[in-house]
Amino acid sequence: MNQMTATPTPTPSHIAVIMDGNRRWARKRLLPVAVGHASGAKAIRGIVRACSERGIKHLTLFAFSTENWKRPADEVSSLMRLLMLYLQKEVADMNANGVRLQIIGDTTRFDVRLQDLIQQAHALTANNTTIVLTVAVNYGGRWDMLQAAKAWQAANPNRPISELDEQGLQAHLCMSGQPDPDLLIRTGGEARVSNFLLWQMAYTEFYFTDTLWPDFNGKELDRALLSFAQRDRRFGTSSEVLPEHDADTGRNTPRQLLAG
Repeated sequence: MNQMTATPTPTPSHIAVIMDGNRRWARKRLLPVAVGHASGAKAIRGIVRACSERGIKHLTLFAFSTENWKRPADEVSSLMRLLMLYLQKEVADMNANGVRLQIIGDTTRFDVRLQDLIQQAHALTANNTTIVLTVAVNYGGRWDMLQAAKAWQAANPNRPISELDEQGLQAHLCMSGQPDPDLLIRTGGEARVSNFLLWQMAYTEFYFTDTLWPDFNGKELDRALLSFAQRDRRFGTSSEVLPEHDADTGRNTPRQLLAG
C-alpha cells in the first residue's frame, strides 16, 4: 500500500492569549495603572489585525478573571469602564472588518448597560466570518466546567449525572462550537494558565514571553508562531498528528499525518 504524507500547516487555527503585564508596563513608566490597561486595550486591535492577516480564524483573549474581583475596587471599576468604552468605540470597526465578537464568562454581575452593549455587539457581528474574537470577562475555567454541568442537568432533568459524558459537557461550555486552542500565548513573563480554558487546553501548545502585553505586536506574534511551527504535536499518539475540528462535538480530534 502506498504511503501518503499530509503536509502540516504551521499556522494555528485558534490562538488563546493571557494578556499579562499591563500594570507593570504602567509602573515602569511611572504612570497610573489605568493607563496600562488602556494601552493594553489599544494593543488588541493590532493583534486582531495581525492574526487575521496570518490566516488565524479564532483569537481568544483573557481580559478579566473570576479572581480579578479581588483587586482594588478602583482598579476593577476602571476595568469595567474600559470594557464599556471598548465596546462603544471598537465594535463598529470590528464589524466593518469582518470580526465576529463574542464575550464569554458570567456577565450577570455586570452593570445592565454593559450587558446591553455586549448583547448589541454579539448581534451586530454575529454573521462575520473573517475572524472570531472571543473575550473572556469574569471567566474562570473551573466556573465554566461547573456551569456546563449544571446546564446539562437543567437540560436533562430526568437523566442521572452518571450519563453525562464529554460530548454532553462540551455542548454547554462557553467555547462550544469553536475549535480548541492550538496555541496559548502568555505575556508578561509568568508561566501558568491561571484558570483559563482548562477543559479546552488539554492538548494546547504553550508559549511564554517576557514581553508585556501593551508591547506585544505582530513581530512578537510571529515569534510565537515560529515556535509553534517547530512543535511535534502527537496528541498522545506515536506519530505526528494534526488536529481536526469536529463540527458536531465542537472539539479538536487528532488526524494522523501518516497513513499506511
